Amino acid sequence: MAEREGPRLDVPLAPRRTLLPTYDPESFGRASERIARFLGTGRFLLWMTIVIIVWIGWNVLAPHGWKFDEYPFIFLTLALSLQASYAAPLILLAQNRQDDRDRVNLEQDRSRHERSIADTEFLTREIAALRMGLGEVATRDWIRSELAELLKQLQERDQEDAVPRTGSPESDQDR
Repeated sequence: MAEREGPRLDVPLAPRRTLLPTYDPESFGRASERIARFLGTGRFLLWMTIVIIVWIGWNVLAPHGWKFDEYPFIFLTLALSLQASYAAPLILLAQNRQDDRDRVNLEQDRSRHERSIADTEFLTREIAALRMGLGEVATRDWIRSELAELLKQLQERDQEDAVPRTGSPESDQDR
C-alpha cells in the first residue's frame, strides 16, 4: 500500500513560530483578578489619596527647583489617566471571568435542581406504590382484630358446649 503524501492526521502539528510574545491567558486572568480585587479595596483608595495629597502638597509647597509638576498638575493627570486606562480593562476582564464562573455554577445548580426534582418524583411514585401495596397486606391491627374475632367465636362455642342440653339425644336427632 502506498503511503499518502502530506501531513499525517494522527500527529499534532508543531507550534508555529511567531514574532509576537506569547502568554498564558489563565495566569494573566488570575493576575488581573488580583489587581482588580486590590483596586476595589479601601486600602487602595487610602494609598491613592495619600499619594495624591503628597504629590500636590510637594508641588505647591516645595521650593521652585524641587517641584516636578507645577500647578495644573499635568503629570499627575497623566499618571491618573494611565492608571484608569489600565484599571478599567483589568476590572472588565475580572468581571468576565467571574461571569463565566457564575454561569458554570448556575448550570450546575440547575442540573442539581433537576436531579432533585426527578428524585423527589421517583420517591413520590415509590411511596404511592408502597401505600397501594400496604392496602393489600395484612396489618398488625387487622390481624389482631381477626384473631380477637376468632377467639370470641371459640369462646362462644365453648360456652355452648359447656351448657347441658335438656332432653334426650334422640330428640335432638328427630329435630
